[in-house]
Amino acid sequence: MSRPPDEVFNQPPPLEDYNPFEEDAPLREALRREGAAWAEESVKEFGALMGRSETLRLGEAANRNPPALRTHDRYGRRVDEVEFHPAWHELLRIGVTGRHHSLPWATPRAGAHVARAALNMLRHQVDEGASCPLTMTFAVVPSLRLQPELAGEWLPRVLSEEYDPRSVPAREKRGVLFGMALTERQGGSDVRANTTRAAPAASRAGAGAEYTLDGHKWFCSAPTCDAFLTLAQAEKGLSCFLLPRILPDGTRNGFHLQRLKEKVGNRSNASSEVEFRAARAWMVGEEGRGVQTIIEMVRHTRLDCAFGSAATTRRAVAEALNVCAHRRAFGKRLSEQPLMKNVLADLCVESEAATALALRLARGFDESPRDESQRLFTRLATAVGKYWVTRRTVAAVSEALECTGGNGYVEESPLARLYRDAPLNSIWEGSGNVQCLEVLRAVAKDARTLDATLSEIRAARGGDRRLDEFSDALARELSDASQLEVRARRLTERLALALQASLLVRHAPHEVADAFCASRLAGDAGLAFGTLPPGTDFDAIIERSRPKAGD
Repeated sequence: MSRPPDEVFNQPPPLEDYNPFEEDAPLREALRREGAAWAEESVKEFGALMGRSETLRLGEAANRNPPALRTHDRYGRRVDEVEFHPAWHELLRIGVTGRHHSLPWATPRAGAHVARAALNMLRHQVDEGASCPLTMTFAVVPSLRLQPELAGEWLPRVLSEEYDPRSVPAREKRGVLFGMALTERQGGSDVRANTTRAAPAASRAGAGAEYTLDGHKWFCSAPTCDAFLTLAQAEKGLSCFLLPRILPDGTRNGFHLQRLKEKVGNRSNASSEVEFRAARAWMVGEEGRGVQTIIEMVRHTRLDCAFGSAATTRRAVAEALNVCAHRRAFGKRLSEQPLMKNVLADLCVESEAATALALRLARGFDESPRDESQRLFTRLATAVGKYWVTRRTVAAVSEALECTGGNGYVEESPLARLYRDAPLNSIWEGSGNVQCLEVLRAVAKDARTLDATLSEIRAARGGDRRLDEFSDALARELSDASQLEVRARRLTERLALALQASLLVRHAPHEVADAFCASRLAGDAGLAFGTLPPGTDFDAIIERSRPKAGD
């Protein structure tokens, strides 16, 4: 019997109206294991919200209707505003009311960073763009605390659970968001090449004093935030400043938006070029030590890059698993085809390894204030994790898209957006080479950072012969001081693989850890996903990670 021409069959149900937390065993287990079991019910409740079709539509709408720059009003007055789709504001409201920007600071208890990471991983799967201002607002706190009088003024607004998008003075707002403006067109990651100048606004100079800034920034993230940390050259060298967008008297600061960047992805969020013209700003931290002042903000944003990319990988893999569980070809479901099983299982292993490392880093941030070994561990491992997880996400999303065929390569598919978004976190807050050089700097500055990281790896000693051999070889490579910069990527990659393997050997099901060690450590695989060795328990690995929505 012939089918009507408009009948749709052999297509999967959309992956929506489900709970992405309940359907993600690796994330659930990591949340408990890393010290945030107390937050499980609230994370589960939030997961239900993030899986609703209405919430998923917010991410689609915010990216299909990108922000628009409005530099002047109808009378020619400078306004420097960016207009957003309502979906963007709703996504930010969800994040702020959920304390995604403030949880560890507002509730400083064991596991708070881990709980925040899990919450953010769920929201990030809906839209990556909103993560930018939420991350920077979260990350500004350690740097802002270095200047007590500024912290006393701004932190109550930063920690607020109310989203207030109005362009009014900060003291009139129920809550504020922070951005960052560091790089300049001539310097990029080399911020010491910055040319923006800072001059004292009065006779007093130094920490906490008011300055005027003149210059430009090539990238300003989320330019409609209420205030920004930025770098400028003062008399004693590069210094850090807090620059409000609207001044206390209600006038606009000398903070002018030149144009919005037309980015490959991350389209819901605005990124801009800005010019400072006698912009008023207040010095944060010691004069001439701007990099040291802002580095804690940067380090916390790098943590978010790691778990944000882990979230992107998870969403992409979940979409691929959903399609392959329902779509049929050559007489079988795609998920029953031996070669597709290999691809899907390999992607599941990659996703679980990324999640495990990201939440382990979050626990390190929780414990660092009280545990010196954890402080040392996160100093090195954050750069390692940021480098590796963000990098692998690009390949994983591409492979997941291919699993869905041509349907994944059209803009109606969430995978198209994930594919465009995937490279960003490997670039933002220091590209790959910057992270690898940061690894070398951390070890050179304090060799205990490497000892703490190797201690974490060795916690799995005896659990898998391949990991033991890989770790021993890695230790020998690290002891060789020749041509370290040339070898920096190789060393960073191997540190990341050893950390992920150690976590999986200790905590994941045997089939997951075995597949990871065989393919990533022992070389029993090819260069592409889907080359796990015969004998791998593909079905068990896939079933562990497959979302059951639509069954």
